[in-house]
Amino acid sequence: MEKIIMITGKVNYQITLDPGVWIFDDRKVDLTSYFEQERETKDELEEYTKAVSKHWEREIREGAIHPPTLKTERTYEKQRILNGTFGIPLKPFLENAGIKADAKEVQFITSDNEFFSLSVEDALDVVVGFSNKGKPLTEDGPIHVYYGDGSNVKNPIKNIQKIVIN
Repeated sequence: MEKIIMITGKVNYQITLDPGVWIFDDRKVDLTSYFEQERETKDELEEYTKAVSKHWEREIREGAIHPPTLKTERTYEKQRILNGTFGIPLKPFLENAGIKADAKEVQFITSDNEFFSLSVEDALDVVVGFSNKGKPLTEDGPIHVYYGDGSNVKNPIKNIQKIVIN
């Protein structure tokens, strides 16, 4: 249970987060380069449509035969996962919890019962790290909190055990 994070407080739905499964989530980001890149707001429907179109076009072009490139792509992705440092945006989880209109801040509570507070707007930009060089964050985890602007990328908030919306 110590690796499970709860989102509680002024939410419509209390959510349980398991960072151990995020390695398989398509929303994960590579933390070694995420804060160095320029980000633009994405339209998720447009991104999905582009991805499906690309996949469809590839199937039409290459047919049902699985060329060797698919195997090498899988091998590359496996190596990337086994050796990568990853995080995931917190925004979809906060949105799924249904933050109530009167909520003003999000508190990240550490294992030492320290509180780190952010406004709801700033918390929506947070990225939580869950993997370092292919390994889960066991000693100082289960998650690290990185501000959306990357200002604490060298010194993230560690040992987060709970997220409370106030």
